[in-house]
Amino acid sequence: MNVINTFASLEPDKRRNLLLLLATGLLFWSSLTTLLPTLPIYIEDLGGTTAQVGLVMGSFALGLIGSRTWLGYLADTHTRKLVVRIGALVAAIAPLGYLLIPSVLPLIAVRAFHGISLAAFTTGYSALVVDLSPIKQRGELIGYMSLVAPIGMAIGPVLGAFLQETAGYQLLFVASTILGIVAYFLAHPIQEQHRQQHKESNLDVSETPVRTFRQLFMSPSLLLPGLILWLIGLVFGTLLAFLPLFLREVSLGFNAGQFYLAAAIASFAARIFSGQASDRYGRGLFITGSLLCYVLSMALLTQAKTSQELLISAILEGAGSGMCIPMIIALISDRSSMSERGRVYAFCLGGFDLGMVIAGPILGALGEIIDYRSMFLLAAGLAAIAMVLFLSQSNKSFKQSLRFALGKGQDLYALKYHL
Repeated sequence: MNVINTFASLEPDKRRNLLLLLATGLLFWSSLTTLLPTLPIYIEDLGGTTAQVGLVMGSFALGLIGSRTWLGYLADTHTRKLVVRIGALVAAIAPLGYLLIPSVLPLIAVRAFHGISLAAFTTGYSALVVDLSPIKQRGELIGYMSLVAPIGMAIGPVLGAFLQETAGYQLLFVASTILGIVAYFLAHPIQEQHRQQHKESNLDVSETPVRTFRQLFMSPSLLLPGLILWLIGLVFGTLLAFLPLFLREVSLGFNAGQFYLAAAIASFAARIFSGQASDRYGRGLFITGSLLCYVLSMALLTQAKTSQELLISAILEGAGSGMCIPMIIALISDRSSMSERGRVYAFCLGGFDLGMVIAGPILGALGEIIDYRSMFLLAAGLAAIAMVLFLSQSNKSFKQSLRFALGKGQDLYALKYHL
């Protein structure tokens, strides 16, 4: 298998560190996603309205947005591993807050604190994966290492739904905490090469000047990926907050755990395929394909009348998520230097965070006047806007953007040398 051959070809230290990181990621994502199909229902069972469900779920991204910048700086100035462990520790602590504070409005603070876990873990994890990956295998290894998200999403929601139905919320939150604690300790042996040593071993490679956050924001090479992730964050935030409630309302015999499982399997397959292929055919084609999948998935939810249609929607959503974020991470890695990569990830992934924080409260308020299907129709429109923007603005001109987005041209924003 290509996966086995790829890891076997790595230096022993890099292979060991990547495998430890992979196991840590699986536990972290399993901890985080045990609450995906259950937390909106828990909030509703506490007496929360649709608007309050959206507010609590959306507040997760408040922690993301508020912490991304300093966590990105911390990853660049200290170590990536420290930031990874912060993410795992917060993931272990936050579920206890849900358990000990059974009141809707205080859960906003707990949920915001929980958001720090994702900001820390994804920033440190992504930067560490790229640091440890040989340049020619970067897209492939990002694809393989990002499998922790769909695998965790396959394990977590099913485990969470099972525990909630058979043992109640208390054991559910305790299980989420235990997974986070094990991830925290498993990350301890991971070793990373000091970035100064990396530079000294690559003296023939030119390092571009490190950009400030303001310069990153003004850079057209990074502004569009951040905007695309913001729009997809809006879509994902809508799905995260309201899918479990929608599926309970329509009663088609297809619950949120099954939806997330199908999406995770599709995401797994998409990542296996797209990571290696993007090293050969470019990132653009797969980003375009991912956005199209999001459009079709959300559009199908607006019309779904059977469990089979819900299954197809889940598969399309999984394929979209399986290609979108890993390919955009690879894209911005191509467009940034090693010494600024933590800040670049914080800036671009912050767009995704912002979309999530806006989606829950706004659509939760709209939920008083529109139904869930209309929410998903809005989400389909947002994904369509993202696709049009990428097709027309992803490179230095409209023609070059279209060629790149369709896999016919090179990324003219990519740095000549990658560290």
